[in-house]
Amino acid sequence: MSKTSIFKSWVPNWAIIAIIFFCMLHSMVLLGVYTSNVTYAASFLDVEVEDLQFSMCVTYGTFLATLLIESRFFKFFPTKKYFLVIYSLAALTFILTADTENFPLFIMLRMAEGILMALPVLPLRQFLITRFKSKNAVIIAFTINYGALMLASPFIMNIAVWLLENYDWKYMAYGSAFFQIVCVALVMITFNNNRFHKKIPLYQIDWASFILVLTAILCGSYFVVYGQKKYWFESFQILSALIVALLTGGFFIARQMLVKRPTFDMRVFRYANLRTGLLLSVVFYIARSTLNICHSTMAVIWNWEPSRVAHVQYLNLTGNVIGMILTVVFLSKSVASRYIFIIGFSIFALFHFWFTFLFVPDASLSDIAIPYMLQGVAVGIIFVPLVLFTVAAVPTHYAPFAGVVGVAGRFWGSIMGFAMIQNAGLFLQSTHFTKFRQFIIPESPETQRRVEQLTRNFMAKGYTLDDSNALAMKQIISSVSKQSVLLSNMEIFTAIGYIMVIVVIFLLLNQHLRQTFDLFKNRIWGT
Repeated sequence: MSKTSIFKSWVPNWAIIAIIFFCMLHSMVLLGVYTSNVTYAASFLDVEVEDLQFSMCVTYGTFLATLLIESRFFKFFPTKKYFLVIYSLAALTFILTADTENFPLFIMLRMAEGILMALPVLPLRQFLITRFKSKNAVIIAFTINYGALMLASPFIMNIAVWLLENYDWKYMAYGSAFFQIVCVALVMITFNNNRFHKKIPLYQIDWASFILVLTAILCGSYFVVYGQKKYWFESFQILSALIVALLTGGFFIARQMLVKRPTFDMRVFRYANLRTGLLLSVVFYIARSTLNICHSTMAVIWNWEPSRVAHVQYLNLTGNVIGMILTVVFLSKSVASRYIFIIGFSIFALFHFWFTFLFVPDASLSDIAIPYMLQGVAVGIIFVPLVLFTVAAVPTHYAPFAGVVGVAGRFWGSIMGFAMIQNAGLFLQSTHFTKFRQFIIPESPETQRRVEQLTRNFMAKGYTLDDSNALAMKQIISSVSKQSVLLSNMEIFTAIGYIMVIVVIFLLLNQHLRQTFDLFKNRIWGT
């Protein structure tokens, strides 16, 4: 690593830190712009919600695979030119996606964005950490870094709603491209032509491992996202995706165990704390994904306006901030990891059990405010310590591989959470709807009374008898459908709540979580 500064001498340290933070949000924009409002983005591209979820998996999966080879590129290209090219290409891809309604081409662009998302993230983190000296400063740096990524979603959502109300959806992409151009300008102004690392020739990149792991990730994602929609193993596509994922994943693992210099060292899994961190990451992201059920309920069941759903997310953001402040206090006081995780997952359990009773036909903001904020507190408490715990679980030379494991846990936890909640919701809603419909048969006296009452109400509004009768039946079916959704949501939240309790018990009994982690042991590669 070069001891020569890569920043111009006139740039103060506080400005360098601010610029690095701003440029690190590049990854958040690349990942979040098309997932901030899935419904509108899917409508713009004329695709299903599952298609857009898969596009997110493509971006994040490509990001994960590219992390394995990223350092080769960074150490070869001049630092300033490296970032200028990345941000310029990112702006170009956003402009292209804004005018792309062809979904296969859109997927290819999202794959390119995944590569562009991975290339700058680790170098920027290295720059950031070198600006801090004390342990507490590093804790704050990590908290702000990951906190900014975590808190970005409500801001993007509110920007998206404003743009949709005043302009067109494609302006989301144009705005994101402008963000990348600002990053280009900041790099031009503040970076000099020095290198951060000594130049290493661009050769011996393990492209075979990259292609194998990327294929395994994308095929595995396709299996998880589309499995239920295509009736699982009744579909040749789903069966083929699973077979290819298993084969390429197996070949990747075998290759890493046989080559002299593996792209990913499998020996990293020997460390119990890393395995625990991976498990907790997956569970954490599955539990975190239930927040989408809350937002769906607000929009579909409670009929809240999109702007109101967007604005209410600031309550959750406030909880995130509270949780991160608590995290800084805990880490600065060297509170053991076990206790931090126990507090966080206990609050997660409380949120799920509390919100179970709020799935009613109508609810006010005051009813949901506290538990909705508690979800944010739980996420804020767990997120950064879990990242640091996973990386610090292994010796220094294994730190890059531990970082990849952490990213993998977040990736698979996210898509498993989406798939599990979607599949469970559809199954439970179908089951409950079928049962409820048995009680609204036309021969039922109660059904007849309800239909007559609704028919009279519609006739009083000027509808004909036939139209009033049809609208009455439609309203009853709609009511039954909403009840099915609410009951399904209650069951999902109850199940996740019990899973959180089991996690807390696991943490209490686990013998590998007694010690705290050394933040400086693996201070350079801290993903």
